[in-house]
Amino acid sequence: MDLELLKQCEAKAQEWLASDVYDAETKTEVKALLEAEDKSALIDAFYQSLEFGTGGLRGIMGVGTNRMNIYIVGQATQGFANYINKAFPGRKDLSVVVGHDCRNHGRQFAETVANIFSANGIKVYLFESLRPTPEISFAIRQLGAQAGVNVTASHNPREYNGYKAYWEDGAQVLAPHDKGIIDEVNAVKIEDVKFEPNKDLIQIIGGEMDWDYLQAVKEAMVDQEVIMRQKDLNIVYTPLHGTGRVIIPEALRSWGFQNIHVVPEQMVIDGNFPTVVSPNPENSEAMTLGMNLGTKLNADLVIASDPDADRLAIVCRNAKGEWEILNGNQTCMMFAWYIIANKKKLGQLKGNEFLVKTIVTTELIKRIADKNGVEMKDCYTGFKWIAALIRENEGVKKYIGGGEESFGFLPFDKVRDKDSPASICLICEIAAWAKDNGKTLYDLLMDIYLEYGFSYNHTVNVVKPGKSGADEIKQMMVDLRKNPPTTLGGSKVICVKDYQELTQTDGEGNVTKLDMPATSNVLQWFTAAGDKISVRPSGTEPKIKFYMEIAGEMGCPKCYISACDEARKKADAICQELGI
Repeated sequence: MDLELLKQCEAKAQEWLASDVYDAETKTEVKALLEAEDKSALIDAFYQSLEFGTGGLRGIMGVGTNRMNIYIVGQATQGFANYINKAFPGRKDLSVVVGHDCRNHGRQFAETVANIFSANGIKVYLFESLRPTPEISFAIRQLGAQAGVNVTASHNPREYNGYKAYWEDGAQVLAPHDKGIIDEVNAVKIEDVKFEPNKDLIQIIGGEMDWDYLQAVKEAMVDQEVIMRQKDLNIVYTPLHGTGRVIIPEALRSWGFQNIHVVPEQMVIDGNFPTVVSPNPENSEAMTLGMNLGTKLNADLVIASDPDADRLAIVCRNAKGEWEILNGNQTCMMFAWYIIANKKKLGQLKGNEFLVKTIVTTELIKRIADKNGVEMKDCYTGFKWIAALIRENEGVKKYIGGGEESFGFLPFDKVRDKDSPASICLICEIAAWAKDNGKTLYDLLMDIYLEYGFSYNHTVNVVKPGKSGADEIKQMMVDLRKNPPTTLGGSKVICVKDYQELTQTDGEGNVTKLDMPATSNVLQWFTAAGDKISVRPSGTEPKIKFYMEIAGEMGCPKCYISACDEARKKADAICQELGI
């Protein structure tokens, strides 16, 4: 054990005990950490301050500087309020929107945030109860607010909570505001936090904003006639105990769908997520209850949203009639194909449209866009980068969709974050279109592979919790830069992109600059066989992520399984080569 680190943690814990700011319950928990024989929990709670990053905060709930609690939330909010007041000097009508999801302590944290903003002279529009992340983004724009906060840890495990910070365009903060806010937050001491609210500056909002948001979501619709013909599409939906429980069924009905069933056990708001191991729709286990109900009701598709309803997952029937969970790349690809193909057919494309995908998302989307003469832009992981491209092109080019492999998509521009209510409605429209043409979503996916080429996507998450884990992840990236692979999966690496250095190196060693708006700790390797392997530390969880796109051959729909098997073997071999 690092004795010097232990001393530092003990000193920080003693500061909490000595301060008049912290309540008695908090001090009792801190004292228990100090008195415990095993000091690992004390170190994890105090070895660092939970970092306010470019997206805000995210961490395990509990006492300590490295945990989500009202005091860390308070310091973050005081710093954010200080920055807002400096960014809009002399302005008297400053306002923010504050919301939360279903997680434990979510309401308490949201009210703490609202109280502190109001104490700093900033009007707060506080949602009456839990709401989806995309609705918070929408409300900021709709109300003309200067910023917003949503208390959520998205799809993280139950012990987490978080704090997403938004700017006046409804997007998560980017430069220069991100650094400015971080500097202000880091300068705040607990004694500086104004916890006592100005209740005259807090306005509760709810139903009227829901109505406005639902009206806006309908702008993502491409072809209402196909919905009217297939209004009885048999849909099963689950919110995984989260914020989509009311909004998403209402959105589907507003689009014209009439045969919607919900998973009753998962309609219950519960931050402990009792029916799943983890409330992440990327995990097939989370879809089990939905698929069981889908089987019972002979549903056409099963859909889920994560706790804050920004991500979605889709389950459809494969060629054997069995449930098949689509991955995020397939979902994103299907959205891109449908939007382009059917807008073109209906004469809705004017020639100035563009799509966006993140650099780790499947390259098949670029093939679809290129073949149809639609511009596609690449950006970093995270919807704030997609939002930045929408903002940069506003009034010049028309955004028609953007997404990422991690089950997030945004099919319209009234929101500037992932939007599962709009995306779920649109995927149901796509399923209705497929059914109208005697197909399933799975059949449509096979058609897309046959026309644009097959690739297999596989993501490996290497989890490394705690301080030692953070150090390991950092070292892994250092080692990969010092000793990059020259071959992967038996194929020569012909291009290396290092987004931290903003360099691109070809197989002959020639180096050119990458044109990106900022640096990012991401490495990518491209092989002669057409494979793409990307690696990046997660910005929100204690893990490092490896994204693999393996090129393959698929001559007919029946070849899909064997093509996946071959590509999976290659992905496994690459994992061995990378030591993961």
